[in-house]
Amino acid sequence: MTGGIDGWVSLEVSPLLANDAGATVEAAKRLHGQAECSNLFIKIPGTPAGVEAIEESIFAGVPVNVTLLFSCEQYVAAADAYCRGIQRRIDAGLDPKIASVASIFVSRWDKAVMDKVNPALRNRLGIAISGQVYKAYRERLASSGWRKLADAGALSQRLLWASTGTKDPQLPQSYYIEALAAPATINTIPEKTLHAFSKEGVLRGIMREDGGDSETVLGDFAKAGVDIQALAAQLQLEGAQSFTKSWADLMAVIALKSEQLHRHGSAGR
Repeated sequence: MTGGIDGWVSLEVSPLLANDAGATVEAAKRLHGQAECSNLFIKIPGTPAGVEAIEESIFAGVPVNVTLLFSCEQYVAAADAYCRGIQRRIDAGLDPKIASVASIFVSRWDKAVMDKVNPALRNRLGIAISGQVYKAYRERLASSGWRKLADAGALSQRLLWASTGTKDPQLPQSYYIEALAAPATINTIPEKTLHAFSKEGVLRGIMREDGGDSETVLGDFAKAGVDIQALAAQLQLEGAQSFTKSWADLMAVIALKSEQLHRHGSAGR
């Protein structure tokens, strides 16, 4: 019903490859080829090596979900990589219609500074960062550079809000959902949060394209001693480490089940 714009699923490359651009690209191409699904995103983290892999994967025709983006600078780097990949396809006479989303992780910001700032600033950093990113996103869509790609048939890399469940039990569960309502964006709402919003959530308006008071709020955090760039790098690193742990845990479970099945099969002979 949406012409292929919605209805996508994501499959991630091994997080063990997060710092290896070449291996990430090869894995992305292999997974996408094996799946044979036109609505499949391959997840690639927006790390420095990931940015290189994003451009190469897009050029290779692989739809990409860029994960683990926290700051505006990280988002811009990923968006630039997407545009470079699309431009290279146009230059090579290839179809520029390769879908992508850029996933901004929101609530982890507030969890990271919860005990480091005064109560007036609690639970405001994630939304301020999101406002700053949304402004950059809208400016990109309105730019002459993007219009040139769009006129050639390119799809916009849509902004996706991730990690939108609340970490602070004192907050309404629909807190981030209400704040991040914005045209041309996606929100991957956790099931618990979705149910809470359906019962008590209220949209009080949409995000402003100029970022609203984001810069003022970010200035307040800077005055409070919060280094946004350093924290963004830390959050991205911690996110990659978390993905690696989850991957290792999954592989261990698969290995155990495989061994159990093998033993059961041997015993039945």
